[in-house]
Amino acid sequence: MSNNISQHEGAPPKDLGFGTTATSTDIKLINKDGTFNVRRKGLKFHESFHFYHYLITIPWWKFHVIIFSYFLVANLIFSSIFMFIGVEHIGGMIAHTWWEKTYETFFFSAQTLTTVGYGRINPIGFAASALAAVESMLGLMGFALITGVLYGRFSRPDTNILFSKNALISPYKNVNAIMFRMANLRQSQLIETEVQFVIGYNKIVNGTTQRAFDTLALERDKINFFPLSWTIVHPLDDNSDLRGFTVEDFKKYKAEFTVSVKAFDDTFHQQVYARYSYSYSDMISGHKFVRSYNAAHDGVIEMDFEKFHLFEEAPLN
Repeated sequence: MSNNISQHEGAPPKDLGFGTTATSTDIKLINKDGTFNVRRKGLKFHESFHFYHYLITIPWWKFHVIIFSYFLVANLIFSSIFMFIGVEHIGGMIAHTWWEKTYETFFFSAQTLTTVGYGRINPIGFAASALAAVESMLGLMGFALITGVLYGRFSRPDTNILFSKNALISPYKNVNAIMFRMANLRQSQLIETEVQFVIGYNKIVNGTTQRAFDTLALERDKINFFPLSWTIVHPLDDNSDLRGFTVEDFKKYKAEFTVSVKAFDDTFHQQVYARYSYSYSDMISGHKFVRSYNAAHDGVIEMDFEKFHLFEEAPLN
């Protein structure tokens, strides 16, 4: 076997943005969800934390928890202040016990914060009226900000591209090829979809182990429409530096294959992006993907995602 990648031992490495310092462990650069496997240290909280960005990017359940917590805590604070001022300064209350006065005050605070104001309970005197005015102002401002963040979350362009769990070394024409496939899970149409396939590996430069990155040529790196699954193919032919490589060779070089996808989403009318990564442990040799779509009886092409990750044995050329 000819390790063609070693022919570049003296060439200066490219930089994908992760630097050229090689790691001694099998640390991936890109996580399975497309995020970068990077942790920032040495920054103060105000330098690294941006609240709007945090609210835009967190999962929906966390966002709902934060909004509910804001509503609950704000009303607890203001109802406590109303109780401190005295319930005699709140007119229309029909409570008699301490517990009844507490929850009546809490719900009065909720009506004030949301500017609902049902009318039965009302502030009496300057202190209670001033506190109600401040709470109303904070409520208007708070919910205006929440509405803006909510719109930002809904209007934020993103993708839901499914990548195969494994990359395969499969027979391809009269040679072999590295293959993986991806599919658009959304009903939106992705057009002018482009893919860049990059290998990162350790190499020796002037006696020092460094991390190098090379862009791999694809059988097809752009398609006009993306309605079905798309199998990405890097032929291991005479033009490929990886010709003759096995999974063990990729393990030796600590190889990681990063995938960058760029497309135009006709729903958002914007460019959208996706990222994925395969390490050598995700690669399987001597197999090919099972066909995942067929023509249905009603004349519609049917995509079967239960078969999307499946593969079968296929002797290599």
